[in-house]
Amino acid sequence: MALSGFIIIMTETLPAGLLPQLAAEFEVSDGTAGQLITAYALGTVIAAIPTIAMTRGVSRKPLLVIGLLGFLLANTLTAIAPTLVAALGVRFIAGAFSGLIWGMLAGYARRIVAPEHAGRALAIAMAGTPLALSIGTPLGAWLGSMVGWRWSFVGVSALTVVVVLLVLAFVPNAPGQRSDTRLGLGRVLLIPGVAVVLGVVFAWMLAHNLLYTYIAPYLDGVGVDLRPDAALFAFGIAALVGIWITGALIDRSLRRLALASTATFVIAGALLLIFPASLPVTILAIALWGVAFGGAATQLQTAIGDAAGESVDIANAMLTTAFNLAIFGGGAIGALLVDDSGPAALPVAMIGLSALAALIVAVGRTHAFPSR
Repeated sequence: MALSGFIIIMTETLPAGLLPQLAAEFEVSDGTAGQLITAYALGTVIAAIPTIAMTRGVSRKPLLVIGLLGFLLANTLTAIAPTLVAALGVRFIAGAFSGLIWGMLAGYARRIVAPEHAGRALAIAMAGTPLALSIGTPLGAWLGSMVGWRWSFVGVSALTVVVVLLVLAFVPNAPGQRSDTRLGLGRVLLIPGVAVVLGVVFAWMLAHNLLYTYIAPYLDGVGVDLRPDAALFAFGIAALVGIWITGALIDRSLRRLALASTATFVIAGALLLIFPASLPVTILAIALWGVAFGGAATQLQTAIGDAAGESVDIANAMLTTAFNLAIFGGGAIGALLVDDSGPAALPVAMIGLSALAALIVAVGRTHAFPSR
């Protein structure tokens, strides 16, 4: 499951590390090339809830394999896309398969372990996210700079074949949700705590994606001597620390983890804003940012899973939709900031949105992020 998440996140974020090459290949601006991430997010937003609603009763293992085969097809087609328009269309399809897998993966992981270990199991399953950020995306960016961006997507396709075989061999199956426990979408949204978690997801992840998507033009624009692939590698290594901390504490300290993580985002943004050209401070800010982000998906999915109970799959589909609306917003709004106001505006947006997410966590103490 962690490797499946690795494939999804690497596919999603790879254009961020390849932005200069993509812009040069298709003869567009960095902001326009960044819409390859936006198109992916839009596909997830549109597909997540409908696909999970239609497949709630389907066995989980075959569904995971189908989703991974969709990624194999989409990344292969991206590698041979002749135009930006074609690449955008294929990225939209990849995003749709992302909505399917993310919508069911958290509930799947929680179902195959004892309830008291659900948070830790989810942390392990979500470890693919920081691994992709620390190893996958920087490696893809490096490979793209050496032999061309298309080979980076070929590499993801080859890895997907391996992961499909591993899923078939080792991942246990789990049944879908029983028909007598399925609530309608509106009733799931009204479960106490669910809407609050979704609000945190959108604000927090929008803060993240504004800077992550445009990390290359940001570093170039502020004049700090740091390569994008090195920055992404440092971010990913720090994210591994974050997922380890979250895995150790998630089953007893969810609220404190969420408060600390969102507050650390604010601190990282402030450091980037106050000391934009300082290499040591930039590295420190990226490290704090990575640690805070590493456990974010696990914290948010645990919170919404605890709140939603039997309706965890459809609630996670809503979380996936909110998550990818934030990715969509990060690509679209970030393009406006980068092209019109300059990359230095990104930390300002990061600070404001992270502070809003921390405030929502603080007030959601009854059902969304309860004290334990």
